[in-house]
Amino acid sequence: MATTMKVGGAMLLPRQRQGMFKQAAMVCFVGSCAMIAAGAYQSLNSIEDRPFISLLSKADHHGPMQNVPRKAVHTKAVHTADSKVVHLTSTKASTLEDVKAAHVAKKATTMKKADVVHMLKTAHPVIHPVVHSLKLAENGTNGTNGTNATEPEEEAGAEGDEEEEKEEKEEKEEEASGQYVKDAGSATVVTADIYIFVCGAIGFLFAAFLFWQVSCISLETKNSGESEKLVAANKASDEELLVIYNTIQEGARAFLWAEYQICAIFIVVFGLLVFVLVSHTVENGEAMWKWDVGALTALSFVVGGLTSILSGFIGMMVAVYSNARTTVSAKGEGEKGWTESFNCAFRAGGVMGYSLVAISMVVLYVLALIYRDYFSIYDGEERLVDYKNLFECIAGYGLGGSAIAMFGRVGGGIFTKAADVGADLSGKVIGVGGGKKLDEDSPYNPGVIADNVGDNVGDVAGMGSDLFGSFGEASCAAMLIGASCVAVEEAGWTALVFPLFISASGIVVCLIVSFVATDIYLVKKEEDIELSLKIQLFLTSVFMTLVLWPVTEWALPHEMDIHGIPVTPFLCYICIAAGLWGGCAIGFLTEYYTSHTYQPVRDVARASETGAATNIIYGLALGYSSVIWPVIIISFIIFVSFKFAGMYGVALAALGMLSTLATCLAIDVYGPISDNAGGIAEMCEMPASVRDKTDALDAAGNTTAAIGKGFAIGSAALVSLALFGAFVTRASDNMHEDEKLTHKGVNLLSPVVFAFVLFGAMVPYWFSALTMRSVGEAANAMVKNIANQFANIQGLSDCAALDFHERQAYVASGKKLVKPDYEACINIATQASLREMIPPGLLVILTPILVGSLCGVEAVAGLLTGAIVSSVQLAISMSNTGGAWDNAKKYTEKGELNGWFMFRDGTEVDETKFKAAAENGNSGNKCMAQKRYGSTDEAVDIKTWLADIEKSDPARYDKIMNGDEGIKTTDGRMCVYAGKKSAAHAAVVVGDTVGDPLKDTSGPALNIV
Repeated sequence: MATTMKVGGAMLLPRQRQGMFKQAAMVCFVGSCAMIAAGAYQSLNSIEDRPFISLLSKADHHGPMQNVPRKAVHTKAVHTADSKVVHLTSTKASTLEDVKAAHVAKKATTMKKADVVHMLKTAHPVIHPVVHSLKLAENGTNGTNGTNATEPEEEAGAEGDEEEEKEEKEEKEEEASGQYVKDAGSATVVTADIYIFVCGAIGFLFAAFLFWQVSCISLETKNSGESEKLVAANKASDEELLVIYNTIQEGARAFLWAEYQICAIFIVVFGLLVFVLVSHTVENGEAMWKWDVGALTALSFVVGGLTSILSGFIGMMVAVYSNARTTVSAKGEGEKGWTESFNCAFRAGGVMGYSLVAISMVVLYVLALIYRDYFSIYDGEERLVDYKNLFECIAGYGLGGSAIAMFGRVGGGIFTKAADVGADLSGKVIGVGGGKKLDEDSPYNPGVIADNVGDNVGDVAGMGSDLFGSFGEASCAAMLIGASCVAVEEAGWTALVFPLFISASGIVVCLIVSFVATDIYLVKKEEDIELSLKIQLFLTSVFMTLVLWPVTEWALPHEMDIHGIPVTPFLCYICIAAGLWGGCAIGFLTEYYTSHTYQPVRDVARASETGAATNIIYGLALGYSSVIWPVIIISFIIFVSFKFAGMYGVALAALGMLSTLATCLAIDVYGPISDNAGGIAEMCEMPASVRDKTDALDAAGNTTAAIGKGFAIGSAALVSLALFGAFVTRASDNMHEDEKLTHKGVNLLSPVVFAFVLFGAMVPYWFSALTMRSVGEAANAMVKNIANQFANIQGLSDCAALDFHERQAYVASGKKLVKPDYEACINIATQASLREMIPPGLLVILTPILVGSLCGVEAVAGLLTGAIVSSVQLAISMSNTGGAWDNAKKYTEKGELNGWFMFRDGTEVDETKFKAAAENGNSGNKCMAQKRYGSTDEAVDIKTWLADIEKSDPARYDKIMNGDEGIKTTDGRMCVYAGKKSAAHAAVVVGDTVGDPLKDTSGPALNIV
């Protein structure tokens, strides 16, 4: 008999152990390569072009650092206004203060000695010993050696050549360390403070207001008032709802706690790595350490990672808080039920949307203000700021957000799809005995709670961290590139932090437009749901287009030079608008390819007439075709923005696409909340009217989730290009002038570049293989666990075979219902996701480091190019294919395929006329209304008729479900039943199951790649 072993409490079979050992071997191999690279790195200390450091070091140094002790004596000669040479001597730390002192001393060359003394007194406390040297010089004593400091005129001339050489060296050092720029005044800072903090506060307050509105919905039935009408189900359903609600919350907290423990360890370890690597650089052929720059970059990384964790946690908790309230709201009768259930889910999504944008924007801005003070020196009352190094250190914020997003996307994706596939397959493969299948959302499916937890883990916490990472990286990239423009620096703080103004404006615009969906254009029926969401997205884009022009014209200088490209505020506005409307177009295209309102998804569903294989073929074709227009749009955005404003324009286009982030997140988070609401309604076996509403909300939620993925992919593509440009620019800093990539470009025909373009294009497939296999292994383990539960838990199969009313009678007779072990499936999904997310994470992090260390900067350029091109198209295809399969299943479960599939009993029928009748409206459940079984007069819907047959004639029921017996439609055609639990439904379930890891694990996680 096969032996088993335990990992974190979960039983693993030999095949699973083998897979785990393979992954461990791969990790060991990568670690060995890292050690080899480290050895090679140590041997390259004297080489001027250091690709390893060029890749990871995001911050320049403020000045050369000699190989001297921490405290060193620095002597500097300064020509004063009376042509005297004064030697400035100071004992200070060899860090940023060196540069500040050198800069101040150089400023003093055109001043009188008294002015020099005053300026140095007010400059920095570390330079106070310099003041003493100047005073000694005025008294006729050399401050450095105690001899007479008064030199004859001819001796000063003799020293001219030596002083000129020193000045040239100082100029080179200052150029390498970054330029200090005169601050435009405190007014620009105050203006930016007001704009960003006020908009951030509005976002916080509105998120709190939305949460209060959601919290007003009670989960308990009351005897009178509005709640009695709202909560119309019986007491047993309400009690079951509360139990399920609490179980989902506990499972979500348990997973987040386990995942964030690993994330915290990663932040500490990788933060130390960032600290060391960024601190070390090469300038003028000499290796040096700048610990302050490394520490500030590492601090930004830690803050970004923690902010990403906070954003994901807020979204997750709000989602699991509001899911049951959406279900309760759907109990309302008529239009009121539609309106209140939609508003509950949409407002809950808004809580995450507005809070995430406000938190990420405010934290980033506060970090920038703190660093601004650190990178400032004073020339009397005048502030001078080194913006270049300031924003290079800030760049760690985006890196921290993306690193945590990787774990959120990969770990959360593995959890959610392992649970989803496991719960789905257990009902279809295992069932409850006697050939009876089990619904995915049955309360007696042991994997159902894990499935509901997973919906929030992947599509809420994961998506929130993903879009936070894109926002952080795009903002940091835009501010860093902007700081390289002299006109932007001279315009002041408002121009430098203009990228944050885009997001701040978006909060207010999204807030105002949100009332259209919840208070003006109310959702009153199923058809209103998707239309309301589309109107929301379109109007937000329209108003953002109007608002951003005056903001751009006000904040940016009238003329700028971005790396040799003349740029105006209008051109920057065009870049932002291109990203904004490109994102909107991608969202609408995603809806077209993933919503069953449109033909592509309906074609995929109808392909199930001939089985699962054709359903899968049609779904793959849809995914590939869905790549065409989004890639054309992204390419157009890149061309326009790059042509008009260089990499600054590309970063602004990414921020334009993310400017409606609050609305996009509200729409996206609405999806998993509605999905949970539908699952809870199914588990509590609520009335059909409630489940009809939650199913409609869920179907629209699948589309909105796909729209959110489209936004994330598009923005990730633009951000990746901007960061790639920043990498090339930064790597070129340590190259010889004739070798700089910024001058000669990256030669695609170079053997090393072309080879690594192909290698980089392969990495997303490697990454996808790891994540999909992980989902398969975890789902396999869960199905086997569920099978063991049905085999070993006495009475579970019997209870699962009962319907709601039978269970109520069972309880009334004094018997106790047997419940499955939900926690076991949650533990399997949790442990699998945390264990399996490590190899893909190491692949993404270590691949560029190893390639850069061993093969150089050009190899990394090729690697990144290939990975970007491949990831974008693969991610779009995977996400849309999976979304289409999912909604094809929803379309089938609604009964919309009924009337489309001909029953072939040998009778000759014109297929063209048959299809034409279905297209003319004779389709869906309504076309299959039947006389009640055993009655000749009473007409009932097809679901009621089939339920009667299932009880009275099970053999006939099975024949109908398998397609062996036809059903006559209201217009006289003989059709195959194609609703829930039919053969056609089994085919679309296979497609949906295959698509689950594509759309919710591998596809979205490629954004981080």
